[in-house]
Amino acid sequence: MTKNLLLEIGLEEIPAHIVTPSSKQLVQKLTAFLKENRLEHGEVIPYSTPRRLAVVVKDIAEKQEDIQESVKGPAKKIAQDAEGNWSKAAIGFARGQGATTEDIYFKEIKDVSYVYVDKFISGKTVNEILIGLGEVIASMTFPVSMHWANHSFKYIRPFHWLTAMLDEEVIPFELLDIKTSNTSRGHRFLGTDVTFASALDYEKKLEAVFVIADSEKRKQMIVTQIEKLAKDNKWSVSLDEELLEEVTNLIEYPTAFYGTFDKKYLDLPEEVLITSMKDHQRYFGVKNNEGAILPYFISVRNGNAEHLDMVAKGNEKVLTARLDDGQFFYEEDQKLTIAACVDRLKQVTFHEKIGSIYEKMNRVKAIAQLIGKNVGLNDTELKDLNRASEIYKFDLVTNMVGEFPELQGIMGEKYAMMQGENPAVAAAIREHYMPTSSEGELPETAVGAVLAIADKLESVLSFFAVGMIPTGSNDPYALRRQTYGIVRIIESKNWSFPMESLKKDILAATVIEQSALAQGYASSNLEVIDFIKARIRQLLVGKNIRHDVIDAALHSRQEDMIKLIEAGREINRHLSDTVFKPTIEALTRVLNLAAKGKELLNQTELTVNTDLFETKSEHELYEAFSAIEKTAHDSTSDQNYQAFEQLQPLIDTFFNENMVMADDEAVRNNRLALLMKISKFVLSFASVDKLVVK
Repeated sequence: MTKNLLLEIGLEEIPAHIVTPSSKQLVQKLTAFLKENRLEHGEVIPYSTPRRLAVVVKDIAEKQEDIQESVKGPAKKIAQDAEGNWSKAAIGFARGQGATTEDIYFKEIKDVSYVYVDKFISGKTVNEILIGLGEVIASMTFPVSMHWANHSFKYIRPFHWLTAMLDEEVIPFELLDIKTSNTSRGHRFLGTDVTFASALDYEKKLEAVFVIADSEKRKQMIVTQIEKLAKDNKWSVSLDEELLEEVTNLIEYPTAFYGTFDKKYLDLPEEVLITSMKDHQRYFGVKNNEGAILPYFISVRNGNAEHLDMVAKGNEKVLTARLDDGQFFYEEDQKLTIAACVDRLKQVTFHEKIGSIYEKMNRVKAIAQLIGKNVGLNDTELKDLNRASEIYKFDLVTNMVGEFPELQGIMGEKYAMMQGENPAVAAAIREHYMPTSSEGELPETAVGAVLAIADKLESVLSFFAVGMIPTGSNDPYALRRQTYGIVRIIESKNWSFPMESLKKDILAATVIEQSALAQGYASSNLEVIDFIKARIRQLLVGKNIRHDVIDAALHSRQEDMIKLIEAGREINRHLSDTVFKPTIEALTRVLNLAAKGKELLNQTELTVNTDLFETKSEHELYEAFSAIEKTAHDSTSDQNYQAFEQLQPLIDTFFNENMVMADDEAVRNNRLALLMKISKFVLSFASVDKLVVK
């Protein structure tokens, strides 16, 4: 026989963005608890609303599996003396396993005899184990937590009830001052308390009191209702996934409705309308079939369909007030000039330890030009980049962005176009914020991409310069996300980006007003490079590249970011090749001997004297490598790897026919010099000795 478990945590309203990850976490912790306690089970069904996190687990075993195991103790020579008497160690071991010395027997492992006892552990019943579910609840973690009443305990929100059932029985435990029961609560206004006859009654009983506990079902109800409104009115509605997820987690019983607003607001930029509706009111915007925005919105009520007309009117009033503000700010902003806004940025602090936004822009201007030239922008693009970097933050002091921060960059592009700026300049102002999330959309234009890299890189350099380096989960200025954005942009554009060389050029070209900041720029080089490499690691992990392959790429002597990424991908592509193992083993042997050569030779310029060669294999390896070396600088990662495969049989023959550490010092040093030259080439691609070959 098996049983079914219901666990529900009743809470005050949880922030919408925390509901789904918390539901997943509860499932993970509960299944881990069952596994740890050796309880077999069937389907695990999560439920969640803003006021509850719940799980139903079907077909849980009635008791743990019994354990019969052979437990190893001390060696026989420790357990018994020469007369066969048991030592204290043996007696203590037996007692610790619930046995006596009469139960001891011996087994040999690698010619050494050890004492053993057979141990039987009877499985506990499921009821005994599930009393510990309070520990599962208490172990959950959240981005933010709070105290309440006089409890020292912290949680995402205060508990209001706990439901815990195994079939028809309540699982008795207590958390803080809340005892478990077989009751729950319905919708805050439409529902009542509800009692479950059994664990599997959960979803159906809650629906009767206006709670759709299944979040996916609730989401689908919203989608269906919105699609019906759109069809009935011949509208086009884009169901933004992020907004849909948020709305789903704001309500327990969804009913969609629509409202309207004055057509005069359609003169506002579409982004202002969408932001007012989506970000501030959680409304879905409505368009016609041609994609033009219409003076309607769709919202979702947390309740039934009664008095929807009054609900719609109330929402219309709130939205109208928002749009009035937007219209006023939009009109006021048109009285401003870009030059005046840029001048005001001198008084706006970026960070107290770093300086003003205006000073940051000056540094970004210099950095952007260096990067632009490095990646091959033409003269027109460099000119547009220069202008964009002079003004790209100007919209931060406009009224519209002050009221709607979500529109920074977006309004900058629109206002720049209205004041006659080049479209490429205007687009770069918008794109420099991209990506706005770890996997967000990347800049399309080359000018925008360079400005985005320069702005983010300046932030990283400046915060590192003043010692504000992210530690653990602490990253208040999102430097990890910004650096990951740099890496993603460079990969998408396939641009060369030599990190250390560019850092030196930036230090030389950038005018830094504060001496402390200038000193920090100079001294934080290694930390910045390591930080960037950590984000490259993140990118490669996301592409399912093996960790040892990533280590090999990142520990190379290559400073070009794109080549580090390419090396990781290239090696990963060849892992299953039949020649992979012998190639890596041959190259690793070269690296190891080259390391010895570095200790023995004191040559700044490695020279190989062919007159000292004693075998044909030396000549063949040298000639093959010399041909590769001539084109190595311009070779692709694929060509470099092919060169490794080409060298592998020659390296093997070289080692078979030659004693590298020869008695003749000149011959020995000559062979080491050849291997060191090959090693230098290999390490410019990857530190292949870190690869795991089987």
